[in-house]
Amino acid sequence: MNTIIDKAKHRGQEQQLPYAGAVTPEEAFQLLQDNNQVLLVDVRTNAERDWVGRVQIAEGQHKAVQWSLYPSGAPNPEFMAQLTAAITDKNTPILFLCRSGVRSRHGAKLATENGYTACYDILQGFEGDKDHHGHRKTVGGWCSADLPWIGA
Repeated sequence: MNTIIDKAKHRGQEQQLPYAGAVTPEEAFQLLQDNNQVLLVDVRTNAERDWVGRVQIAEGQHKAVQWSLYPSGAPNPEFMAQLTAAITDKNTPILFLCRSGVRSRHGAKLATENGYTACYDILQGFEGDKDHHGHRKTVGGWCSADLPWIGA
């Protein structure tokens, strides 16, 4: 675990991230397998998790806290209150996940600003970038890495 965390922190320093660091989807999965104290916070909308799919990891390691609301796309005004209710220990290692790695960065930054000490972004997110046909899940991300997930 320490090797992955060290890499993640090094990425964070190199990129001057405003949170602890960043992990690849494969590193995130390994961290979750190696330590049941590591939690994954999926910041996608409930609709995305229901219609697109969700990670398949140990029960209790997965938390869902929407960064924005569907269908409006408006920011979730209760994000920090919901995160605090879901994860009370601010020293818990948290891996933030979204579709492609944008909202998760925002979540990690805001959580860090509110006293969480070990926030990491999962690079490329759940679906990754679009391919040359405009489709996701084939270029980067949790799905493309063939990590366990449950389809909609």
